[in-house]
Amino acid sequence: MMNESFLDRMVSQLRSTCKYYTGYPKDLGPSRIIPFTSERQFVQLLHEGRPVVVAFTIKCTYTQHLDKVLEEAAATFYPHIKFVRVECPKYPGFCLTRQKNEYPFVEVFYNPEQAASQGKSVDPNITKYFVKVLPFNYDQSVYGFREYFKKHGFKYSEAN
Repeated sequence: MMNESFLDRMVSQLRSTCKYYTGYPKDLGPSRIIPFTSERQFVQLLHEGRPVVVAFTIKCTYTQHLDKVLEEAAATFYPHIKFVRVECPKYPGFCLTRQKNEYPFVEVFYNPEQAASQGKSVDPNITKYFVKVLPFNYDQSVYGFREYFKKHGFKYSEAN
């Protein structure tokens, strides 16, 4: 107890006595953000049929802020909406296909449907999917994600 700073003792006292403590910083539990490892893993995730929010990032101060927002949003909307973070320097091929040049940015992938076969397929093991991709241009906060999901009719909780 002697090693605690004055601030730690004060916050501890506030938490134990104040009935209006807001809970910040929140304990979000284990991270619900899925790290991007391969396009194959990403397609498998899309195949689950849930919307997938993808953050395309590079190392910068704004990405640190975005990471905190994504952690809270991923915990809030789990398991109805999945969140994936792509570190673009590690996976440049996947990021360059998005044809954006300002990082970080967020896109939402949803509604995978098995595409109808168009003629003969070269490899019968290949499955084609049709995926809609929407840019995320709302406030980057949990509230912004909630409003976005409402507007686009995504189911993000048992209640809606």
